[in-house]
Amino acid sequence: MPHAHSHTPQHAAHHGHGDQHGHGHDHQHDAGQAEILDLDAQVLAEHIADITAWLPVGAPPRRIVDLGCGTGAGTFALLDRFPEAHVTAVDTSAGHLQRLREKACAQGLGDRVSTVQADLDEPHWPDLGAPDLVWASASMHHMADPDRALRQVRDALAPGGLFAVVELAGFPRFLPQDAPAERPGLEERCHTASEGFHAEHVPHRGADWGPMLTAAGFAVEDQRTVTVRMEAGGDQAVGAYAQGSLQRLRGSIAEALDPEDLAALDALLDTGGPRSILRRDDLVVRTERDVWAARRA
Repeated sequence: MPHAHSHTPQHAAHHGHGDQHGHGHDHQHDAGQAEILDLDAQVLAEHIADITAWLPVGAPPRRIVDLGCGTGAGTFALLDRFPEAHVTAVDTSAGHLQRLREKACAQGLGDRVSTVQADLDEPHWPDLGAPDLVWASASMHHMADPDRALRQVRDALAPGGLFAVVELAGFPRFLPQDAPAERPGLEERCHTASEGFHAEHVPHRGADWGPMLTAAGFAVEDQRTVTVRMEAGGDQAVGAYAQGSLQRLRGSIAEALDPEDLAALDALLDTGGPRSILRRDDLVVRTERDVWAARRA
């Protein structure tokens, strides 16, 4: 998928910079991002399943494309939701695609998945085979020219095909408002610092995709916001997800933070230290996803 730094903080590079779904080309970065994407999929699995169940598909789709698939959170949710379907998973990162293929084979799903490495910012996309459903989760905002990308999706879809756009309504929050004790409100200040970075580097993050979908020749059939609030309850994956997300965030905001905030953030990120976020028992995953379901008009 396009190279945006930061999903992405959540991908800052897609993560480092903050996004969580990004698509970088640096192998070490890729590996770190892959871990975050896998944790994102694990922690939010129930919510992803809810979105796939909500899709107004009509007849079950047989041919699905997952654009900017990362390590496959959407791919596997869609394979589960539509047991007759084949998914073509598309991403910039060879490492992410390899990880996805390995997971598919381990689950006995290798014959239902194919992968395509492609930079979706290129003017000519590979042949995606007239899918009945295209799914794009936290990937559209990385596009250098989203209007062109939307038209390309429309042209690729089978007549009457459905396009599902899933975007982060904001980065996940994990800490209570009064944490950490020495710098209450730190997490919110970190996110405020990252907003300037994202406005410059990922300008379409947080966009309203409805009007853009309409302009590209889609009829928007439905839209919803999925609100997630999940107590960690001792789930180690949540601690690892919080740790990884804040570590990615740090890469894009270190220079913007006040020195005392940076020191407090580093104390949270010190996995062996007494203030490590991994030692906290009060973490809550709080995030939102905006979803649009649009039909090729």
